[in-house]
Amino acid sequence: MQENYLAKWLNNELSDEELATFKESTEYSSYKRIAETSKGILSPKFDSDRAWADISSKVLKTAEEPKVIAFRPYKNFLRVAAVLALLLTGSYFYLNTLDTTVKTQLAEQSEVLLPDNSEIFLNADSRVSFSERNWDDERNVSLNGEAFFKVAKGKKFTVSTDQGKVSVLGTQFNVENREGFFEVTCYEGLVGVTFNGTDRKLPAGSSFVVVNGEIKLFEEPKNGQPSWMMKESSFKSIPLKYVLAELERQFNIVVETKDVNTSQLFTGTFSNTNLKLALESISTPTQIRYNLGEEKVLFYAGDTP
Repeated sequence: MQENYLAKWLNNELSDEELATFKESTEYSSYKRIAETSKGILSPKFDSDRAWADISSKVLKTAEEPKVIAFRPYKNFLRVAAVLALLLTGSYFYLNTLDTTVKTQLAEQSEVLLPDNSEIFLNADSRVSFSERNWDDERNVSLNGEAFFKVAKGKKFTVSTDQGKVSVLGTQFNVENREGFFEVTCYEGLVGVTFNGTDRKLPAGSSFVVVNGEIKLFEEPKNGQPSWMMKESSFKSIPLKYVLAELERQFNIVVETKDVNTSQLFTGTFSNTNLKLALESISTPTQIRYNLGEEKVLFYAGDTP
């Protein structure tokens, strides 16, 4: 079949001879069905006026939109800026209300200088907190652990612990606040101690000690500072378990006991810089033995391994 027969047939331009030839072709029946089906398909009516109105409306809307959008970024910026300003202001006042906290780790000591030039010396595993913002109105320090204080003269200076409170005007003293153990030693001036609702006055050279709720008063050597500041730990009639706990703190070592009476009272001193010497200083007067590992020491009685 010639390639132009289909076009001429659609336009009714075929001669009788050409039409006869085209009808004998294999494609004719398919073309005829397509032509007959197409006659039943109606194209949608096109409303030119409606189309123009729709296009004009969209163009006008698009032209107007930039006038509105141009203001939104600025409004959003103002909202974000207001939120940031509120957050920054709130953060400033919040951070200014937070206390300053200083902590020491095991086998570590540190020094803290307060806003009025008072000094705090922290022993191992201890923590102090105070408010710099309110310092001029209230000189108050919270203590957990042990610390030596050199207080500058001025308004009342208070050390608060969960077991008792210490109040002075200007002096030097040491406070230890551990689980089941509370001790205040005055080295200069006069120290007031409040414990369980009872007030006591400590002159220089005396200590107020509470062990498991039992109050004891001791005279202390008048050497001007606690022994731990001279790299030693000293005890006077203190249960052995508190001595061993201090050994753990000073050397960052695990202490275990077996068949040892940790309630027995210990009086003595051990070095905070030489572990083997410290072990001998504890084991010899208590007549117990020890086995030293890499990070652990076992105290035991008799022939217990």
